Amino acid sequence: MLSSRASLAFPIVLLACLMPPCLYAWSSSDTETLLRKMEAAYAGVDDYQANVEVRTYRKGGSFASEKFLYTFKRPKRIRLDFESPYSGMILIYPDENGKVEVRRFFTFHLALDNLLFRVAPGQRIDQTDLGLLIRNIAHSLTDHKRGPVEVAEDERDTRIRVLADDHFREGVLTWYEFVIDKQLWLPVQVEESKPDGILERTVIFRNLRTNIGITDRSFQLDEG
Repeated sequence: MLSSRASLAFPIVLLACLMPPCLYAWSSSDTETLLRKMEAAYAGVDDYQANVEVRTYRKGGSFASEKFLYTFKRPKRIRLDFESPYSGMILIYPDENGKVEVRRFFTFHLALDNLLFRVAPGQRIDQTDLGLLIRNIAHSLTDHKRGPVEVAEDERDTRIRVLADDHFREGVLTWYEFVIDKQLWLPVQVEESKPDGILERTVIFRNLRTNIGITDRSFQLDEG
C-alpha cells in the first residue's frame, strides 16, 4: 500500500511543478514593497534600451505586430528604430522644436499630437517610457484599481493582474497584467484586456539593458 501511494505521489508532484504558478491575494503592504523596489530601481537608470514588440489583437485572436528598438535617455529623449512593419523608419522625440523627427527615405518633422504617433488609443510616443509606466502601475494598484490585486511569482518574474482605470482612456476599465523582472525590478511586459477578458494589446520588452552609456549623438540623425 505504501509503494502504491508513493507511485501516485510522484506524478502529482511532477504535474504541480509543470503548472504555472497560481494567483493569490496581494496585500497593500506587498504593493508598497513592490512599488518601492521599482521606483528605486528606476531612479538609478540614466538610459536604457530594449527590443519592443507591440501586439494589437483582432477578433478571432489574430494580431498585428510592431517591432522596434526602443532607446531612452534622461531626462526624456526617445528613439524608435523600426524593424517591422515600417522597416528602416526612425522616430526621435523631441527635436529642437519639441516635435517628432521622422526619417524614412527622407527626414521630416511632425507635431507630437499627429495621429502617426499614437502608439495606442490615447497614448502618444512621449508616453512610452518606463518611468511613466511605473507611475501608471502604481495608480493601477492603488487609487485606480477597481478590484482585488492578484499575483503569481516564480524565480524570475512577478506577474500582477488587476482591473483598473485605463492609463490613457478616460472612463474605460482595463484588465492589466504586469510582468516585473525580479533581477532588474523593472516592468518587462504589459497585457491589456477588456473587462470581459477579450485581449486587446500586449507590449513586450525583450533584452532590456540599462545604463549602457547612450550618448546624445544617438538622438541626432544628421550626426549618426
